[in-house]
Amino acid sequence: MGRIIAIANQKGGVGKTTTAINVASCIAEAGKKVLAIDLDPQGNMTSGLGVDKNEVENTVYELMLDECSVQESIVESVVENLDIISSNVNLAGAEIELLGINEKEYILKNAVDYIKDDYDFIIIDCPPSLNMLTVNAMTTANTILVPIQCEYYALEGLSQLMHTINLVQDRLNPELKIEGLVFTMYDMRTNLSNQVVENVKENLDTKIYNTMIPRNIKLAEAPSYGLPINMYDTKSAGAESYRKLAKEIVDREDI
Repeated sequence: MGRIIAIANQKGGVGKTTTAINVASCIAEAGKKVLAIDLDPQGNMTSGLGVDKNEVENTVYELMLDECSVQESIVESVVENLDIISSNVNLAGAEIELLGINEKEYILKNAVDYIKDDYDFIIIDCPPSLNMLTVNAMTTANTILVPIQCEYYALEGLSQLMHTINLVQDRLNPELKIEGLVFTMYDMRTNLSNQVVENVKENLDTKIYNTMIPRNIKLAEAPSYGLPINMYDTKSAGAESYRKLAKEIVDREDI
């Protein structure tokens, strides 16, 4: 059975989708079979993996409303070994449409159960909020990977995310674990980045990945070309960092 990792942080602008796209792509590059699931109505993971989000017939929205099967919602991305269940703005209305449905917290899990053995890794990109879509990701996942931006307010909102994870563990998915934290937008030249890293290490008793993702212009450019960083600029600092992070994730034996 493959590992299912949800990438979550309700704080926007922390590199969550960038991390989801590039971790999925670099794991696929290493020869693993990967499924990406875009649970963000903005659909940035979808377009960042070379799929036109407005042209996909069956997205995660149709899947969650039971208008298609999970097999019908899977399309190929631009990356070899990497499939995707896409998203677009339609998903923004899903929360209201799911209100009357029993066990709505498990809709995604029940769908993914049919195909999870077909993949080595499933990477879920969560929306930047703690809503029913994020809860669905957490009931489906084995672990949560939390990207943290190296900035002054890094810890703000993190306690709320941890509280949500604890609630899901208690009530919906007792098997859920925290995969760990990964620092993004790291700038070794600034004292602030180093202070944030030390502050988080002192305050949080959880796994912190050794790889830190640097501030990198190529990482910012790649999504507009519909490519992950390892295809857009394979020798860039961003590509090297995400390859290292992907290797750390794949090589873990304690999950």
